[in-house]
Amino acid sequence: MSKSSPSIETQQEALKMAKATQKPSQTKEQTKLIAQGIQSGIELYKRQQKQKSRERDKLRKKQIKEKNIEQNDDTHDVISVSSSPSSFLIGLPWILLVLSWAGFLFYYFR
Repeated sequence: MSKSSPSIETQQEALKMAKATQKPSQTKEQTKLIAQGIQSGIELYKRQQKQKSRERDKLRKKQIKEKNIEQNDDTHDVISVSSSPSSFLIGLPWILLVLSWAGFLFYYFR
């Protein structure tokens, strides 16, 4: 993984922090070294935050994908239930009623 040069904003922010904590006896070189340390700390923090963000996005996408799969499975279950033999059982009482009336009429008019 190649290191890219730090952004101007990061460099300026690190130098600003180094100067804010500068001691009176401190040389410019020492302040510059402190600014570089702060800058590397800022860069490390940003890399860690980007990695955490990518992991959260992956987890969110995985959860959305699983939710969609579950919804599709539920939809398939509903479709299979409506076309199952239980739909015949719903009409069974009507069939039995018609057959009983036909039997009654046949017996009565015979």
